Amino acid sequence: MTIIDFRLRPPLKGFLDTIMYADSARRDRITAQHGMAPAPSAQARSMPALLEEMDAAGVALGVIIGRFSGRHGSVSNRDVADIVRAYPGRFVGIASIDPADRGKAVGQIEEAVTAGFKGINIEPGFYPSPMRADDARLYPIYAHCEDAGIPVVIMAGGSAGPDLSYTVPVHIDRVAGDFPELKIAVSHGGWPWVQEILHVAFRRPNVYISPDQYLCNMPGMDDYLRAANGFLAQRFLYASSYPFLSAKDYAEWFRSLPIREEVMDLLLCTNAAEFLNLWL
Repeated sequence: MTIIDFRLRPPLKGFLDTIMYADSARRDRITAQHGMAPAPSAQARSMPALLEEMDAAGVALGVIIGRFSGRHGSVSNRDVADIVRAYPGRFVGIASIDPADRGKAVGQIEEAVTAGFKGINIEPGFYPSPMRADDARLYPIYAHCEDAGIPVVIMAGGSAGPDLSYTVPVHIDRVAGDFPELKIAVSHGGWPWVQEILHVAFRRPNVYISPDQYLCNMPGMDDYLRAANGFLAQRFLYASSYPFLSAKDYAEWFRSLPIREEVMDLLLCTNAAEFLNLWL
């Protein structure tokens, strides 16, 4: 069964400077909190080993997301594009932007789409000047993406901000309501606000949920799965959040979950392909 891993950060280029690789002890501690073992490829910072793990898991395509961050390290669009070119057919890129200058941000989006990027990443709580997803400074960016049919990934969950107020799902709800034609994927799945973000997805058909690592052995897991087996079956996005979780071990764990057989392929592949406008 083909898998698209919607959040995978390979051990290359700018990713190596981010906290997930620079502070391996922190990463491995988080991995253990999910009840999983560290990925050998992450510990060795080995790209060949990662590709072997992806192959063993059936991960045909990894989604690499650029990052413009003041807290955990940035990964440039150029680095993401270089990785995608170096491993043709194995990765697709989602571009990051600097929202501080509206004109510059729109230019970055247009350049990214022209270069083959499949979407835009917004990490409001991680910007050098943290903001929430419904900050007015982001609205022209959302409007541009909605008009151009460009999907947007918003990181809103886990530790995605200086405090928990940055991940409260009401901010996503407002954006989704104000831009009803904009496809929005919520990475980190709005955790720990699980029932609240699921309610947002229930009432906003343009919202996709990707709990990624926060699905794995965490409070709220059963609620995510109930939604994935029901109303969210066509808007749930599978993601390992590698290197925090092994691409191989996470795939094996996910396949063991009580997910309806007729839904599994949607979650593992079809939904991501539809969200990113891929034709596999």
